[in-house]
Amino acid sequence: MKERQIGRPKIPTSLIVHLGSPEEKSEDLTVSFIDYIKNVASSELYPSWPEAALRSNILAQISFTLNRIYNEYYPSQGYSFDITSLPKYDQNFQKGRDIFENIGQIVDEIFNNYIVKGNHIEPYFASYCDGKNTLCEGLSQWGTVSLAKLGKTPTEILKYYYGNDISIIRNAEVAEPILSYPGIPLQLGDVSEHVRIIKRQLNRIAVNYPALPTFETIHEFFDVLLEDAVKKFQDIFDLEVTGIIDKATWYKMKYLYSAVKKLSDIYAEGVSQEEIEMKFGLELKKNDQGTHVQGLHYFLSVIAYFDEDIPFLDVDSIYNEQTEKMIRAFQKKYHLEETGIVDVTTWNKIKEAYFELLSHLPKDVLSHKDEIYPGISLSLGMKGDEVRTLQGFLKQIAKKNSTFPIVEVTGCYDTKTENAVKQIQKENNLEETGRVGPIEWKYMIEKWKQ
Repeated sequence: MKERQIGRPKIPTSLIVHLGSPEEKSEDLTVSFIDYIKNVASSELYPSWPEAALRSNILAQISFTLNRIYNEYYPSQGYSFDITSLPKYDQNFQKGRDIFENIGQIVDEIFNNYIVKGNHIEPYFASYCDGKNTLCEGLSQWGTVSLAKLGKTPTEILKYYYGNDISIIRNAEVAEPILSYPGIPLQLGDVSEHVRIIKRQLNRIAVNYPALPTFETIHEFFDVLLEDAVKKFQDIFDLEVTGIIDKATWYKMKYLYSAVKKLSDIYAEGVSQEEIEMKFGLELKKNDQGTHVQGLHYFLSVIAYFDEDIPFLDVDSIYNEQTEKMIRAFQKKYHLEETGIVDVTTWNKIKEAYFELLSHLPKDVLSHKDEIYPGISLSLGMKGDEVRTLQGFLKQIAKKNSTFPIVEVTGCYDTKTENAVKQIQKENNLEETGRVGPIEWKYMIEKWKQ
């Protein structure tokens, strides 16, 4: 899934403009990004201005717009639009207005360029005002005219107002606009790069709200520590205390993260490349390899075993042509775009199909249900029937192997359970995390059957 907050931002094909103040009941208009910028530029600028002034202003308008979209400024506050039409809040957009020819030509040329500050990833909040009727700390639109007449280039004009550490990202990729929310709630036992995103955001929010717990290790496992942190966050910010990151909690976190980092401010703290680096990315495709591919293969293999519409394959660690074939067959059956790539939408549907399968197993395999991975990652501190089942297998393995760590069946994932899982991981050259995913479960069942 091509997320807005992952990597360099992409230019959206379209955006939703609210024709009024945020709280006002007004029309929401879907406009192509290019047409929106042309409209704003034609509403705020004079076509007779020097070209350097027009270009510097349009770059500021593009960057301002992208900053709003990148930070999901309005969606994170519960609104269903990207930006308003009023300069009091955003920029001047006039429905149905004519576009100046020379301004339209400039926008066509530079619509996918934007400003960044220092080593920041997010489009710069290029604040500006007209410089006559209103003054501000950012760019003066009329001031750009004077600078252009002195022979300054668009970049020199922008640096005059925003500092010498700005630069222009050119020819950014254009993509369909996608919201950052993963589509389904995140909860205990989930494994996702979205979990890693949330932990980074909570760590930064905790700097300003020290009552929140922090994470020494940022990994993709939704464990008990994260559940406790989410409950604390929900309690502090008057959300329903569930420990589950639903859409309301996700966007409250995103809103506060943007607020404490001042991402919608001319003096933003900014987001660096290191903060957004993903260990596994948000999609899996041909030639990818590793434990996440193995996990995908496990889920697909179980589904394919019971579903003749999905071709079967053995579990390995490389996303190959057979994997792609399985994914296309799965996507076709569930009416998804047949890309052969596992994006967030496809992955959510795979999990949904897997859990549906577990709850409706044929009678002739019910006695073997416990041998199938329960679908959630198990880790230290977790409790429940899944942990009890895990411990039952580990205890039986220890009875047959005197060198294997002893585990008691308590239903609570304790350090003894963790040590036994690490032993399984060690024997199979897996990272010794002490957490159980589909691959650990597979190897555990194989060892139990020996």
